[in-house]
Amino acid sequence: QKTLEYLTGYLIEKGLAIENVFVWVTIFTYFAVPPEYQKRVLLWGVVGAILMRAVLIYLGAVLIQQFSWIFYLFGAFLVLTGVKMFFFVGKKPDLGANPVLQWLRARYRVTEHLEGERFWVMKNGLRYATPLLLVDFIALKAQGAHRVSVKEAAIWSVVWFGAALAFAAWLWWHLSGLHGAEVAKQKTLEYLTGYLIEKGLAIENVFVWVTIFTYFAVPAEYQKRVLLWGVVGAIVMRVVLIYLGAVLIQQFSWIFYLFGAFLVLTGVKMFLFVGKKPDLGANPVLKWLRARFRVTDTLEGERFWVVKDGLRYATPLLLVLVLVEVTDLIFAVDSIPAIFAVTSDPFIVFTANTFAILGLRAMYFLLADMADRFHLLGYGLALIVALVGVKMLILDFYKVPIPWMLGTVAAILAASVAGSLLVRSAARETS
Repeated sequence: QKTLEYLTGYLIEKGLAIENVFVWVTIFTYFAVPPEYQKRVLLWGVVGAILMRAVLIYLGAVLIQQFSWIFYLFGAFLVLTGVKMFFFVGKKPDLGANPVLQWLRARYRVTEHLEGERFWVMKNGLRYATPLLLVDFIALKAQGAHRVSVKEAAIWSVVWFGAALAFAAWLWWHLSGLHGAEVAKQKTLEYLTGYLIEKGLAIENVFVWVTIFTYFAVPAEYQKRVLLWGVVGAIVMRVVLIYLGAVLIQQFSWIFYLFGAFLVLTGVKMFLFVGKKPDLGANPVLKWLRARFRVTDTLEGERFWVVKDGLRYATPLLLVLVLVEVTDLIFAVDSIPAIFAVTSDPFIVFTANTFAILGLRAMYFLLADMADRFHLLGYGLALIVALVGVKMLILDFYKVPIPWMLGTVAAILAASVAGSLLVRSAARETS
């Protein structure tokens, strides 16, 4: 039964993919792309297609699980799609009038001719970040499951912070050579401000992870692998959200006001819920996972899946990973609009997010035992989010200078941390 389902699905997808191939021919012909460059484009296209399908398949499975009537909606959509395909057989798309192409040309500076196999400057950001992530994977493989000490976490935190600052230096150097010192200064300040905002909001995420690992009693030596895969998932999700945010901002200027109002409300919510831990036992995602999959009663080392008596079981560590990803998605929905208040440049948004996330795992092991010491930090983060929301709301009346924004964010974070330590010290002296 399952093999027949797989073969049928494969045949359907393979047949529909042929139509995609004909569109690719039109695109490459329109841009006069030499065959030697087409292979690289298609390779990255396949990677993007797999990632997008993973997201869509997950969403489809969730919708079908929650709403049985969604089958009728899918069915009606497929019938209409079939009719549309029938009427458009043989008609080539008019790429000159393509809205996506028009948006890209209006939004970005585009060279008049191909530059070999190069895409654009964002590739350099990915070149810089990807090896660092690979180093983390290689180190994990070499070290195996082990308890991460505070010293090791501190060293890695310094490494990631240094990498973020080194990228800022490279960004200034690169842009000053292309567009002058003024543009380089502006973009570098936007990157640093966005990085600081994302790094600050990530601390709140760390405290939620502490609750998740405590609830499932995950030993410290297994947490590293979960967080490493969590970082990879976080980067993928943020790429999708950043793209959607950039498209929305480009198409609808009023979306800034919606983002601003959302951030103000989020700041108020964060302020009211400071110090309150989530009730994981009542978490709907966790309930759905337990109802959908067979789950072992105990951890099975670092494995996410095991096979027992010919049946595939999820381990509690997989549930932990899913909850880590879900919480990061929730925080991303809050933080992505916040950084768009600083800059609308997707490259700056992407790199600031990526470098803030890359150091998140090390930050967790550094702060895991200190969650109670920074009890005022939540209030500071709530204030930052609310102020960023206000900045977006008053954009048409007053544009807050980026240096002021950077200084304000840094001052609030420093005051929150210092205030937490001082209050704790005073409480100890009193007792």
